[in-house]
Amino acid sequence: MNSDRLRWPVFPMLLVAAAFGFAAEDYGPGEQYQYWLELEAADQTYADRSLEIGRHQAFLEFLGQGSVVFRDGPVNALELYSSESFSGAEISWEAHYIDVSRAGDLGLSAGPLVIINPSDDPDQDLYGHLISIWRKQGIRWELMADLAVLIPGYLSMDVQPNFEDTRPVLEETAPPFAALSDPNPMETLVEADLTFGRSINFRGGRRALLRWGMENSRVYLPGMAPAVGAEDASTVYGAFLDTQLEATIPIALNHVGGFLAASQELGYSYGTMQEEGATEEAGFRANYLRFWRLNTTGEWRIAVEVLSPY
Repeated sequence: MNSDRLRWPVFPMLLVAAAFGFAAEDYGPGEQYQYWLELEAADQTYADRSLEIGRHQAFLEFLGQGSVVFRDGPVNALELYSSESFSGAEISWEAHYIDVSRAGDLGLSAGPLVIINPSDDPDQDLYGHLISIWRKQGIRWELMADLAVLIPGYLSMDVQPNFEDTRPVLEETAPPFAALSDPNPMETLVEADLTFGRSINFRGGRRALLRWGMENSRVYLPGMAPAVGAEDASTVYGAFLDTQLEATIPIALNHVGGFLAASQELGYSYGTMQEEGATEEAGFRANYLRFWRLNTTGEWRIAVEVLSPY
């Protein structure tokens, strides 16, 4: 397989429908908007509960089996938050962007975050962006991954998501029958994830994201505002990596996990990236969280990229 293309054959529609038990009408745009509203409500409830009962208990209410948070690499979230020794500052956040699968079973929320200083001095609060991955189990949305990136200064919490901001990536996405025709969708998603990591070494960060990002991709990095759109996102991504990496030292990507929506047009991956020879004391090491969509030419493309050094 030419890993720089990662395309799959389109099977006849009747074969696909028989194999997966889905019909094209299962994924109407009206239904997807309802799923978007559901996820918006779940994220807001989660934020409200965090203010009501505290971060620790709110996380335990919403975390799903197999969920991860990021420290020096991804760790089991339920084990961390269930530990009697857990301690962490209270946080508050609001979503400014939401994306969701056609099947209504997998989604992402992102928006400004404030980490509240225990001294109750607002001048000591920290600000950033929180990006969360959600999976629906039955009628319940569960939190599967959380990664924050911090920025200097102040961020307003007076934001709200708009479905019109999500619509452009939906228009870039493969139609239902085409998405369902890949016999090994998770395998091709993982291969895309690994190939993107390798391509940074020979293309550089900017050109790698131009190649593997959607036209309406989003990038969340520490120290800066979110970058939206292929040109801005790739430029910011490349500049950030240029400041972090020695040009002659390759990086390695360690894919740890991910998940695919039932509708097979959307998935996420997570893991770590580090330069060769990096240690706890020196060298670039970062957590990544990557939200993928299958585009209209049958290629996995990055819709949201989050990178947070540790």
